[in-house]
Amino acid sequence: MADFEHILWEKRGQVGILTINRPEKMNAIAPQTSHEMHQAWEDFRTDDNLRVAILIGAGERAFSAGNDLVAMAQAGGGAIHGAVTAPFGGFTKRWECWKPIIGAINGYCLAGGMEMALACDIRIAAEHATFGQPEVQRAIIPGAGGCVRLPRYIPMAYAAEILLVGDRIDAETALRAGIVSRVVPKQKLMETALAMAEAICKRGPVAVRYSKEVMYRSLDMSMPAAFAFEDRMEQLVLHTDDAKEGPRAFAEKREPQYKGR
Repeated sequence: MADFEHILWEKRGQVGILTINRPEKMNAIAPQTSHEMHQAWEDFRTDDNLRVAILIGAGERAFSAGNDLVAMAQAGGGAIHGAVTAPFGGFTKRWECWKPIIGAINGYCLAGGMEMALACDIRIAAEHATFGQPEVQRAIIPGAGGCVRLPRYIPMAYAAEILLVGDRIDAETALRAGIVSRVVPKQKLMETALAMAEAICKRGPVAVRYSKEVMYRSLDMSMPAAFAFEDRMEQLVLHTDDAKEGPRAFAEKREPQYKGR
């Protein structure tokens, strides 16, 4: 992997940890940041030893305040140079990975920052985290998946207020809306994210990946089509060695040794 200026990319056993490392700019995303993140995400996707990733922002003030508005202004308010080859944050559009990604929300999670959080599969927030899609207040729209993902993930009433009013909400409101699954003290955030990642690493990796794929691909299917797709994926999983190891380990009262095949 290349040396990075805007991010930190660490492999801790089977867990990849991607840190947006621009705390002096509230971890805002410039074109270079997206490019570097995309390289890290591609490494995560293709490294068979990695099973889960965690995304976090450096410091305690911000997960990410979103787009680097200085860079956007220099680009004339239009598309940021490089966005075609590297989607915002490196993964919010035109990129698929069926390994789980956990967002550890440590502070401001605004605009594109919130869109990156929504692109994660599991979101855990520190108590002081703040969420918002304020783009309409600047006469732009959330263009990195916010308008698409938010009404799919939470009730429309919440989504409409967040997208159309643009005011911020606190972590507890985000929890009630279903944007995050847990709110924890800030000093427990990374500990909680790592514990969850390590728990996932102990599950059958093929079953985890296929479960994620069915979960997302079936969103736009009719119920009969979704059930048929789920049946096909289930059959693929049942023919793996891991699917035999799981019940065998349970019967033998021992921890399973999953190989990902």
